[in-house]
Amino acid sequence: MEVVIRQDATAVATFVADIIERLVSSRPGAVLGLATGSSPLGVYTELVRRHRAGTLAFGRATVFLLDEYIGLPPGHPASYRTFFEQKFSGLVDIEPGNVHVPDGAAADVDAACADYEAQIRAAGGVDLQLLGIGADGHVGFNEPTSSLASRTRVKTLTDETRNDNARFFSSVDDVPRHVVTQGIGTILEARHLVLIGLGAAKADPIARAVEGPVTSMCPASVLQLHPHATVIIDEAAATRLTLIDYYRATFAAKPPWQST
Repeated sequence: MEVVIRQDATAVATFVADIIERLVSSRPGAVLGLATGSSPLGVYTELVRRHRAGTLAFGRATVFLLDEYIGLPPGHPASYRTFFEQKFSGLVDIEPGNVHVPDGAAADVDAACADYEAQIRAAGGVDLQLLGIGADGHVGFNEPTSSLASRTRVKTLTDETRNDNARFFSSVDDVPRHVVTQGIGTILEARHLVLIGLGAAKADPIARAVEGPVTSMCPASVLQLHPHATVIIDEAAATRLTLIDYYRATFAAKPPWQST
């Protein structure tokens, strides 16, 4: 695991956008696993800016989103499909048919989950999976005690997660209790995991994910098991790390031939 500490959210977004641009530029048909929520917003803003400047194209890329709510009507403003269209896919040249979202409105949700796994396999797997981290250490909507071998499935949200997401709804009562999410086992199959942590509220879960034991009580800790995981955080999110000086020194001494 590589831990990269940048000054602020803008610097984090630029660093992550650089990683994605290098991948898409070298492999135009790359398969991207992308997250929603507030953590990746700056990254999408920067990628859109580069696309509009003519330096970055997504016309041959494929995207798989991490998760979606169950029970929201089509076009609901808080759905992740709508979020993603408004913040990224509708602003760049990616083909709409190449954007895949878990189907939270399916008549048979279990079958839809199995089909989503099949679509990822048929695409050749995910080249880069972008992740945020919840205050309780969740990734995707894999809440604490989620199986570390889990696949795309239905999950019940904790009250903490529903409260955190209430800002996107009229009230917490409107936040669905159930979601479809890629499982931890699914996420771990991506070839490169990139996790973003921003702000003081993420300092504790970042410390537990990076330096704590691998445990289902902190699902993000499974990144420790991945051969190519990059954790990119701002100064505020780094404050609880015991080896913060080591991470800074390691990144500063990184040889030019070693990619992020």
